[in-house]
Amino acid sequence: MEKERIIQEFVPGKQVTLAHLISHPTEELAKKIGVPTAEAIGIMTLTPGETAMIAGDFASKAANIQIGFLDRFSGALVIYGSTGAVEEALSQTILGLQRVLGYTICVQTRS
Repeated sequence: MEKERIIQEFVPGKQVTLAHLISHPTEELAKKIGVPTAEAIGIMTLTPGETAMIAGDFASKAANIQIGFLDRFSGALVIYGSTGAVEEALSQTILGLQRVLGYTICVQTRS
């Protein structure tokens, strides 16, 4: 039996590739994401992956949120809290990465 290999590549650069707010997620979705009591969930994907640590710092200092998941290898960050707090944390994190570190940013989306 042949072993399957997965190769993941990142292009050079510094960017926020996804910044999305899920307001009032269903109980099932929140549970599957790992934040069962969340009023709102913020999801970010960042390149390079280590940026997730910096983004977590910006977000936690910008608003009263909790970090649900942070992966410095894939660049994934999940935050949660009240809708207003998550929205503010995402906005300030995006702006901070752009202004302080010169990152290319994306538009913040919401559902």
